[in-house]
Amino acid sequence: MSQTRHVPVMLQRCLDLLAPALQRPGQSAGTGPVVVDCTLGLGGHSEALLTRFPEARLIALDRDTEALRLSAERLAPFGDRATLVHAVYDELPDVLDRLGVPRVDGVLFDLGVSSMQLDEADRGFAYAQDAPLDMRMDQTTGVSAAEVLNTYAPGELVRILRAYGEEKQAKRIVSAIVRERDREPFANSARLVELIRDALPQAAKRTGGNPAKRTFQALRIEVNGELTVLERAVPAAVAALGVGGRIAVLSYHSLEDRLVKQVFAAGAANTAPPGLPVVPEEYQPRLKLLTRGAELPTEEEVAENRRAAPARLRAAERIREDVA
Repeated sequence: MSQTRHVPVMLQRCLDLLAPALQRPGQSAGTGPVVVDCTLGLGGHSEALLTRFPEARLIALDRDTEALRLSAERLAPFGDRATLVHAVYDELPDVLDRLGVPRVDGVLFDLGVSSMQLDEADRGFAYAQDAPLDMRMDQTTGVSAAEVLNTYAPGELVRILRAYGEEKQAKRIVSAIVRERDREPFANSARLVELIRDALPQAAKRTGGNPAKRTFQALRIEVNGELTVLERAVPAAVAALGVGGRIAVLSYHSLEDRLVKQVFAAGAANTAPPGLPVVPEEYQPRLKLLTRGAELPTEEEVAENRRAAPARLRAAERIREDVA
């Protein structure tokens, strides 16, 4: 599989936001800065970080063993400056602990599905081509999308489609899924796409791109526990930052972006009870927001890389330590 088609999203902006933290000495005396790529994928962002910040050391995580293999080849020229770890990003505290890294200077998340996972037909992420309904980012563990479709109770499927896919027609789609799975269990994506197309009213098919998009998103989030993992991972990443360290997060749908926004907003808030003449340090904000709301890719970037279109970028800087 060629890596040339992989174009990192909002790359220059991510590098610029992280630069002030990665162009200074590291948090540990005598070391260069440490940056964590929590979502290595095909290594495009990681390669750019190592290239632009020649003093930096990179720790990169991915749950996908194939992504780790391909990225190891790509990042081999950087030698021991790059440490690649098979882990889900909410395991960041354990990874840093094992590596003996108490504080880091930069953290990058590029959420969602990597180009490789979308482009490899047998992974079952894409609704545009027929493939086994797998959708696991780590194919060594967990339940597949087919198992979710074939075994979950109808009410649970409706909840997933509504919560994770924001699918207004969830009940109608699930009724069709339950009827069809009783006839024959689901195995491949094309049958599911066709069922969704047939189940939706005409008006619903006219807006918002492929009618299967929201259901596939919901299944993918459920299979990989993405929002549950993210709820743990973003606060853990903020906690790992030293003072002056920076975090940048690229999200691709409103549920992810809302979660990141909430964590950043809480960190940037003054939590003092009203009426205090002087605000004690423990109530002062821990974070300074670096983006006004969520930044969007430019029209030029979207024209060059259609996968950038839904991207939302938020960034923050750690401005004080926690007070015990």
